[in-house]
Amino acid sequence: MTKKWFQIGLVSVFLLSLALRFWGLGRFNTLVFDEIYYAKFGNDYLTGVPFFDGHPPFGKLVIALGIWIGKHVPWWQSEVNGLAGSLMSPLAYRWMNAFTGSFIPLLIAGIAYQLSHRRSFGLIAGLFTALDGIFIVEARYALINQYIVICGNSGQFLLLLALNKKNQRRHIYLAVAGIAFGASIATKWNGLWYLLGAYTMWAIAWGFEILRSKTSNSETHEEYEHKLSNKAKACQTATKYRAKVLQISPLQNLTQLNIFHVALYLGIIPVIIYSVIWIPHLLLDTKYNFIEVHKQILGFHERMGGNNASVHPYCAAWYKWPLMTRPMAYYYQTTQSFQDPLPVFGPPLPQGAGKVIYDVHAMGNPFLWWFGLAAIILLFGMLVWIFVRKIAAPSLQQQRLVVPQLSIDIWIGLYLVVNYLVNLMPWVKVTRCLFIYHYMTGVVFAFMAIAWVVDQLLRSYIATLRAVGVTITFLIIGAFIFWLPIYLGLPITSEAYKLRMWFNYWI
Repeated sequence: MTKKWFQIGLVSVFLLSLALRFWGLGRFNTLVFDEIYYAKFGNDYLTGVPFFDGHPPFGKLVIALGIWIGKHVPWWQSEVNGLAGSLMSPLAYRWMNAFTGSFIPLLIAGIAYQLSHRRSFGLIAGLFTALDGIFIVEARYALINQYIVICGNSGQFLLLLALNKKNQRRHIYLAVAGIAFGASIATKWNGLWYLLGAYTMWAIAWGFEILRSKTSNSETHEEYEHKLSNKAKACQTATKYRAKVLQISPLQNLTQLNIFHVALYLGIIPVIIYSVIWIPHLLLDTKYNFIEVHKQILGFHERMGGNNASVHPYCAAWYKWPLMTRPMAYYYQTTQSFQDPLPVFGPPLPQGAGKVIYDVHAMGNPFLWWFGLAAIILLFGMLVWIFVRKIAAPSLQQQRLVVPQLSIDIWIGLYLVVNYLVNLMPWVKVTRCLFIYHYMTGVVFAFMAIAWVVDQLLRSYIATLRAVGVTITFLIIGAFIFWLPIYLGLPITSEAYKLRMWFNYWI
């Protein structure tokens, strides 16, 4: 893929994302789901009303900025409500989320490209992310979960950029990465998992480096390059062969970061940023100081109750997220006909009386999530097989540790599997009520995993494998179109609604 077509593809993905988030953004002139908290909290910052929330302030401060700007846009004042504490259009408290959320597919495309330097992989990853439902839903309302993803993955992207740079530019990118990680944690505490993923990959890179340095028969990178260079000279396509096989992953450069770099850029700077972001809130609400407010937040989550339907009908334990066995309705109202006014206040019609349904369902693209999980399992299996075949078996045969040079695809697999697991496994021990949106931080790595698989299939010389890659892509696109009405809250008949609720536990 040429650079020009790559750029055209990215612009197209961004415009698609922008259109999906802004089209009909003010459709429901009310507060949807947790907008009852976050739109109000954002407005409280502007009106000087003290409040307590169970999460750090960054996401709500961004919403407050959006409200401040939105109130100064004259053509947004035709339809207003006072549900957030001041008279304003729903566009005022939603537009910022819609705008910033439109960049998430580009961010994921950037990470995929920086990992591999393959434009096709980056574009497919960005496209798949743009075709997911839960990210569209979260971006169309004044909610804060997407800011964990935006800031956390910005940190990952900037870290990869830093690894691809040298000298002063590397330090600049590392510093900005630390700022992004700090902002992610300052949205919700689980933003810390992105930073934990960076620590884990740094430790793995150094682990391989130390093992190689201690094994006399392990190939150094120079020996590995020399061997492949000699092979390349033996064939007519020497230049192309060498360029393809000797491509180096930026993750191999993690060993160029010492403990000082990690402590400063991925430790001290995130802590400073996290602390600074708290200042506006602590100046507004003087009831608790910095230490006490964290004790109150911890107590809030401990009082959330068990992870079962008796606490909340949409509670979903961590193992239910990857298979999407318990998505949740953010908004559900019914009318008698398509000509009736949009239902925004009052309870829905009695069971069976409503013929037209307005449903905003926080659920992913089913085929994207299921294929993504399968791709993560495939990559995990590939890593286990490589360990057994390339490290364990040769070490047993030679009675000494053998640590070969890792290819770029192995590094990509390690990065995706490690970050996926790091964003999922900490929830195993959490006993409070959890929801499917907590999976947003990890599922983006499943999107990249299936994008990597599809990219490999489409590059294959075997027609059957290319056909499989095309089939997976069109299934994901088709699923996105099929479930789009319940992402956007479009009016559909009760029959059309039931057609999309494949399982009772989706309702």
